[in-house]
Amino acid sequence: MIIDPRLHQIATSQPHPLLFATISGAHLYGFPSPDSDFDLRGAHVLPLARVVGLEVGAETMEDTRIIEGLDMDIVSHDVKKFMHLLLRKNGYVLEQLYSPLVIQTTPEHDELKSIARGCITRHHSHHYLGFAETQWKLFLKESPRRVKPLLYVYRALLTGIWLMRTGQIEASLVTLNETFRLHQLPELIARKRGGPEQSTLEDAAVAFHETEYQRLRLELQAAHEASSLIEVPGDKTRKSLDDLLVRIRLAKG
Repeated sequence: MIIDPRLHQIATSQPHPLLFATISGAHLYGFPSPDSDFDLRGAHVLPLARVVGLEVGAETMEDTRIIEGLDMDIVSHDVKKFMHLLLRKNGYVLEQLYSPLVIQTTPEHDELKSIARGCITRHHSHHYLGFAETQWKLFLKESPRRVKPLLYVYRALLTGIWLMRTGQIEASLVTLNETFRLHQLPELIARKRGGPEQSTLEDAAVAFHETEYQRLRLELQAAHEASSLIEVPGDKTRKSLDDLLVRIRLAKG
């Protein structure tokens, strides 16, 4: 993906300085439609005066609108909240942190990526199982059925399996399928990339995809059982996050 320079301008114009900003969503997953919005995700740093009082403000910043001619969906968390999410087996924040589609970065971003390796646990499988189930239910209840939630099902399950097996975050369905080689994915991806966001699927294909969904769920559950990943982040990781947070606060305060 070629980074539109307007995305850099949007990142630098946020209300609070960003520790990092990356692109998530369909662009990261490898199947943006021509009309897909840009999911800008990151961690911001609240001023020291905003975090030492009784009321902590703007822990999460959200903005969904057209900016600089781009359809934007912006979400950022204060760095402390972001770190807490990292400690709670949250796959979304891991994907945002390690996204290769970097709009803005800092040395602290690199340090956080290094420390966060210690936050990756075998229980992240539950995040991906839950997300896949939600998207599968969405896919089934819609009429006509859209390609987008189906691709999200496959993406979540393959990312989860890959994470359990390797300890590495890989959110691109295109890259994942270089290993998994599911023959149905290239056509679905091409349909999503070439058509509108609401591209639909024939009902006759549902039975096949349901079989695949159930098979991959079992594969992710088996990968969880066999995984050598840690159960919970260790004290050293928590201490490193705490040290980094204090240094960020004092430097940006």
